[in-house]
Order: sequence, then C-alpha cells, then structure tokens
Amino acid sequence: MRKIFALIMFSAFAWGAVAQTVNPKQAWKKAESRTQLTEEEASVVANMVHEKYVSLDSHNDTAGWLNHPDGDFGVTKGQVTFPLMKEGGLDAAFFAIYLDQGPLNDFSRDSVYNYAMNEIALFKKYIAEHSDEAEIGYAPEDLKKIKKKGKRCVVFALENGYGIGKDLDKINKFYDEGVRYITLCHNYVNDICDASRYTKGHSWGGLSEFGYKVVERMNELGMIIDFSHASSSTLWDLLECSKAPVIATHSSVWELKKNNRNLKDDEIKAIAKAGGLIQLASGRFFLSDLPKKEVTIKHLADHIDYVKNLVGAEYIGLGTDFDGGGGVVGLEDCSKMKDLTKELLLRGYTPYELSLFWGGNFLRVWQKIIDVSKELKKVK
Repeated sequence: MRKIFALIMFSAFAWGAVAQTVNPKQAWKKAESRTQLTEEEASVVANMVHEKYVSLDSHNDTAGWLNHPDGDFGVTKGQVTFPLMKEGGLDAAFFAIYLDQGPLNDFSRDSVYNYAMNEIALFKKYIAEHSDEAEIGYAPEDLKKIKKKGKRCVVFALENGYGIGKDLDKINKFYDEGVRYITLCHNYVNDICDASRYTKGHSWGGLSEFGYKVVERMNELGMIIDFSHASSSTLWDLLECSKAPVIATHSSVWELKKNNRNLKDDEIKAIAKAGGLIQLASGRFFLSDLPKKEVTIKHLADHIDYVKNLVGAEYIGLGTDFDGGGGVVGLEDCSKMKDLTKELLLRGYTPYELSLFWGGNFLRVWQKIIDVSKELKKVK
C-alpha cells in the first residue's frame, strides 16, 4: 500500500514539474506563430485564452431541465450548470426556451406563447436564486462586464418561432423579456417558414408571407435571426430579404455528415458573404455516422476546420446543443471547453483565431445586427 501511495505522489510531483517547465509567454508566442505546441504548452495556452477572451456557447437546451429537473426529456441532461461553465472557462451561453411544434391553430398558438412566457419567468427566478454565480445579458457589452465580475452570463433565446403564432407584437414582447434570438422554426413547418424536415402536404417554399414580416420586425428590433432547423429554401429567402446578418446557432457541415440540419458548401459561402456566422454543433448526429461512443472531440474539430478552411476564421463559432442531444467523447459537458481549445491549438489555431471562435465573431455580428436596427429606426 505504501508503495502505491509513493508511486501516486511521485506521479503527481512529476506532472507538476513538467507543467512548471512550460514558459507561458514562450508558449503563447509559439501559438501565435503556429509553431507546433506540446500537449503541456497547449494546456497552458488554452487556460490563457479562456482567461483573456470572452467565450460563449450560442445554443443549449438547459433552461427546460433546470426549470423542471424531474422531467423526462429523452436526452442526456446536466451538461450545463454554472459551476461546470466556470470549470470549463465558458463565460456565457444562450439558454434557449424550446417549443415543440404543434398544430397551426389559434388555441395552440396562444397556449405555446403562454408556455414560453412562463418558462422565461421560471428561469429568471432560477437565475435570481443564483445571483452570486450568474447574471442575464442583453447586449454584447454585457458579456464582458459580467465576465469581469467572475460570473456566468445567461442570454435568453427562443427555439422555434411557433411561439410567435401569427402576431408580430409577440416578437416585441419576447424581446422585452430579454430574448435576443429566435430560431425561426424547429424540425417541422410553422407559420413562418419551412423546416429541414418536410411536412407532408404543407410547404411555403421557404419563408411564408408572414415570415417575411417576422424577418422585418426582427431586423427593426435588432434581434438575431437563427436559421438552424430551417430548410435550404428558407435560408435562401432569408439571405435575400434580411437587412442584417443571420446566424446558424447550432449546425454543422453537410459534406462531412449528410444530415438535413447541416449546411452545404454553397450555403456556408453565402452566409459568410452576407456577414453571418456558422456556429458548429456538437451532437453525434451532426458530426459522424460512427456509433456514439466512437464520435470524439476530434470529429467536432474536423467540422470547425472545414468551415474555417472554406470561408475563414471570421465566420465560425460553437453552438453545442448541450442538454438537447449535444456532446461527444472528450466534450461531454461544458466543463471540457478548454479541451476543445487545446485540440484546436494543437491543430495550429492561433490565440487570435480562438478569440474569434470563442466569442469575438459572435459579438461582432450581434453588434452589427444592433447597428442595422438603429439605422432602420432612423429611416422610420
């Protein structure tokens, strides 16, 4: 027993000695010049990246679980908590209020709107009860301020414009409650647009007439338009009519995984040309046809690499879809975010490129959307 204890102590001492041999400034300079880093150097630089820059995850489905911890959700839950965010160096996340698609009638529309507003109220109560750990963010600058306080930042989102019904004023009401992006649809058609899955006998051919009005109202408010889950025809309509950039908050690459939720090369290029973003998702079903236990953080990094190589580091980010089916081996929850940073450093990403990936790109595009809103209000 003493021998085992001595061996454990020696191993811990040896690891500490190795870590102490890494010169942080030299490792950072090596990363800046794309000089190959050692595993230990990559770990040190990853920590520095998360300390220096704002990092955000543009999509999770955690609010429903935290509001209803005893619920039956059918997917892994508990991937996002404020302590786990702190451990992983994740400063902020968009917490989506998920709305399952139902019938397109007035009763259902009113019911889902009331449900969404109640979920927002419940989650605000949860945040208030954890005010020593987190605060709500409403604008890009809030994320930086809250990071300086050592807290996590929560930004509200709505997953599925079904909650709007056919009432544009409900968009304003969601905005007033703190919702800063709306995913136009979920997997099936709603009043706004067609989705990535075909609904038999019902198709708008892209955006509906009402959908165009939704886009116009969201542009005016400075609300982010999320087209993850939408059909290709919806995306093309959106790129043609939106006066502000649009974002896929949790999608990946069609060429690497043939999933209707993923984006084809021409779509990625068009999104980037319009100043938008592709936030790569982490679920196995987005990334690979391999069994779940064989899909790793390297597969996610492959998708990130693909988009970076196709359109540049200025158009990528991360939208994990944690607590909604996201997560892979090596990135099982948000405590592992630095491991993704380390993987990208070992692939030659510079600290500057990682600053863009982890939040710089999203904050830039979000601010552009707000600036467009201000200009539209001047015209009116």
